[in-house]
This record gives sequence, structure tokens and C-alpha cells, in this order.
Amino acid sequence: MRWIRIEGLRLHSRDEEGRLRSQIVDLLGLRESEVGLVNIIRRSLDARHRRKPVFVYTVDVQVEKNVSPAIKFKKGINVHERPDEPVAPTIIPLRKKIKPIVVGSGPAGLFAALTLVRNNVPVVLLERGRKIPERVQDVEAFWRKGELNLESNVQFGEGGAGTFSDGKLISRTKDPLARWVKQVLVDMGAPEKILVEAKPHIGTDRLREVMINYRMYLEKKGCEFKFEARVTDLICHKGQLRGCVVNDREEIVGDFLILAIGQSAEDTYVLLSRKGVTLAPKPFAMGLRIEHPQAQINAMQYGRWKDEAGLPPAEYFLSARLKDGRSIYTFCMCPGGSVINASNHLGRVVTNGMSLSDRNGFYANSALVIPVKTSDFYRKSPLDGLNFRRIWEEKAFLLAGGNYFAPAEGLNSFLRNKTSPEVGFTTFLPGARAVSLDQVLPSFVVAALKEGLLLLGKKVPPFLSREANLIAVETRTSAPIRILRGEDGVSVSLEGLYPCGEGAGYAGGIISSALDGIKAATKAIVRESSSL
Repeated sequence: MRWIRIEGLRLHSRDEEGRLRSQIVDLLGLRESEVGLVNIIRRSLDARHRRKPVFVYTVDVQVEKNVSPAIKFKKGINVHERPDEPVAPTIIPLRKKIKPIVVGSGPAGLFAALTLVRNNVPVVLLERGRKIPERVQDVEAFWRKGELNLESNVQFGEGGAGTFSDGKLISRTKDPLARWVKQVLVDMGAPEKILVEAKPHIGTDRLREVMINYRMYLEKKGCEFKFEARVTDLICHKGQLRGCVVNDREEIVGDFLILAIGQSAEDTYVLLSRKGVTLAPKPFAMGLRIEHPQAQINAMQYGRWKDEAGLPPAEYFLSARLKDGRSIYTFCMCPGGSVINASNHLGRVVTNGMSLSDRNGFYANSALVIPVKTSDFYRKSPLDGLNFRRIWEEKAFLLAGGNYFAPAEGLNSFLRNKTSPEVGFTTFLPGARAVSLDQVLPSFVVAALKEGLLLLGKKVPPFLSREANLIAVETRTSAPIRILRGEDGVSVSLEGLYPCGEGAGYAGGIISSALDGIKAATKAIVRESSSL
């Protein structure tokens, strides 16, 4: 048997998927008996140009080796041999025993640990936060009462920051191992549809279950988890990392350390700088969250088909070029979700988006951000980007009343520069307070947002809805710092340190962070197990 890939098959409803086979038989010019298995590889929704939404499929079709399809070529449909793709990362033969430490239990850390145990390398994984059951209680107490736990919050704890998110698995990477990453998540309890959806997501409720299952699997394979274990020092000797200190008292010795801390562990960046680890400033983006009723987004995207059965809550991605050469764009859009308080420092407000697996909330939200260049904040220290975003997170906290409420303003109020700002209902907890957002963001970001919103409104007029609200500040789009590493994955200044993931400045989002964790662990195994 051999496999043929067909791209571009179209159906008006997912309920019609049973018709795919007959379309394939007709397209290939074969008899029904000559077509074997049909596997859906990708499913996307095309709702562009105000046409009736249509589902577009990529499928793999099994046919006999000696069968020659008489393909009926149709516009928009491609037929070719299925490409060979790796099923999983290659197992690496070990030339000696190695003892690694992984720091961080987000996607980069977890997939680094998985790579190690698949190669029969036992690993210690350190996580400064708490396990998910306790972490969920801490986060909910913060959202209800404004009681922030500095070590157990939206940023820190089992599963990393992604545990309290939409659980998006969208990535522009062409790395074929991305599918394997998704398969691992399915094996741990994620829905199988993430293997085929063009814009897959898990949802924070399902993702929590997945992370617990993931931990239990790794433990069975020889991974030792240590929670509430904050790295407070590195043990170094003659430019070689020998281990780390946890909670200022416990020394953990290892041959190398994979650092997957995420971008919010600012104290760890300070530690690295103090130890002479080479860091560099990195551009990022900042702005705010925009929130609309989901029904308005459905109408904006689907038009007169907005109430058609089978359509998911509508999504959008918008962007525009600005006069000064910058751009405005939406990011991390959460259909049927809520805007959440993602603070992990005292006296600072940080926003993010989150949704459950069914995305059935009344509101939709997205980050609305402007690129920040290193020249906007860099003066002399690689840590300047951290200080820059801290200034605006602290200002947001103070201007909203100092109780972890978010400063917020209605979209129309913001654009009209009202002296008495107005805001409608928002999903943000513990609450939002009407504040002129001109005061909450750098002047160049405010000017860019106002110019950009008008441009987006020309492209998509319903986006400038009276019901839309803006909630500040969004500063954690990506790390404003990079831990420099070589092609071999090692820090350029400290042997034995393998920085990876979003916190190292090399990834963003679940899939790219997971892939970077796999690569970091693979390079570490090759290098460390072969060294004398």
C-alpha cells in the first residue's frame, strides 16, 4: 500500500465529513474498493471575503501500490505523494551516564524532561510553584480577593503560564515534530481534534488535566519532581555549571542544567546576570486587551451565516502598518473567553487571555499590541527591558486603585480622549476601574494604538464597537531578554547551562516552546554523554 495526500477538499459543514470518501474516489478516478483508509490530517475554516464559511481538508488516502489514479485536476486541490515525516525524536545512544537537572515545568521543561527519560536518562525537575490542585486554589483566591501568592500564581506552578490560558497550539513552525508534540498531549488526555484542527486549542480546564497526567507519566519513567523549589543560586566551578541551590539551602548536583524558566522569573534573570551569564536585550510588544461580546465577533467574521449550526466561536487576526514604521496587531485571541489577571509581582497588574475548552463564554478578547524596539528601553543593561515593563505594570496597579484591579476604558472613550473615562462590563477579576489609558502606557504606544485602531476600523468597521472595552496592561507577549547560546545549545558563557523556551528568548507559545525543549535536551544528551 502507498499513501497519497490530497489538499483543498471543501465541505460546508463538518456534518458532511462522511462525503469526503466519495469526493476522493471521484477525484482519483478509482473504484470504491481501490481506496483504503482515509485519514484527516488538517481541517481549517475559511470564512474570508464575506462568503459562506467552508471547511477545508487535507487528507491522506491509502491506495494499492500498483493502482495509478486518473486524477481529475480541480482548482484549489493538490494531489501528491505523502511526505515522509518522523514519528518521534530519534533515540540517542549514550556513551556514559549523565545526571541532568531541568528547571521549569512549562512546555519547554516538560518536553525536555520527556526527551531525557525516553533516552533512559533519569532527571530531576525543579518547579518554583505548586502542583495544579493547590495552584488553582491560589489563583482563584487572587482573582476573588486580590490575595497574590508570589510563588503560586498564573505565571508560576505546574504547567507554566500556559496552564491558565486558551491552551492554543498554533505555531508557524514547519518542524514535523510539531505533530508528535500534539500526539503526546493527546496521549496525556488532550482531545484528538488537536491533531487535525488548523487552529487547535485545548482550553485551560482540559489543559490542567493534561499537565497532571503528564507529570504522573514522567514520574513513572524516572523523573523526580520537586515543587516549591525555587533556584536561588548556581553552583559553578571554573566556568562549568555543577548544580544549583534551591530555596537558599538545598544543593542539587548535576552534570548540566536545562533552564526553562519562562519569561516572568525576573529574579532568575538577575541571578544569571550576577553569575556572569551573557544576556542580551530583545524586542517585544506591549499594549492592552480588547474585549467584545462574542456575538459581535461572530457577526463580524461570519456575516449573515453567523447563526449557522456547526460554526465555532469566531476568531480574528488583524494588523496594520503605521506611519512611523511600526505596526499594530492582535495576538493570542481567545474566543468565548475572559481577560485574566496574570500578575506575579506585588504591586503590578498584568493581563492575559484565557478560555475553557468549549469556548462558550459571552465575551471574546485579544491582545492588541505595538512592537517595542530595544532602542525604546535599552540603555546599558540587558535587564533594562524587565525594568521597562515593570514601570508600566506598577503604574497600572496604582492608577486602578492599588488593589489588583485593572485600569480599563471603553474603546470609544479612549479614541475620543474623554476627560472622564468610561468603561462597561469586563470579565477581569477582581475587577476593573475606569481610567484614562493615555496615562497607563508609553506615549508612543498610546499614539500607535489610536492610529492603529482607526486603521483596523477602516478594514473591519464592526471592530470599533460601542461595547468594546480596553483593559491594561499587556506586557508579557514575549521575553524582553535573551540568554545567549551557541549552535550546540549551551550558554556562550557558562558550560553546562542549556537555556531554552520562552524565558530564554527562543520561543513563544506551547508548541514552539515544547520543540525548543526537545532540541535543548537532544543537544545536551549528544554533547554531555560523549564528553570525557
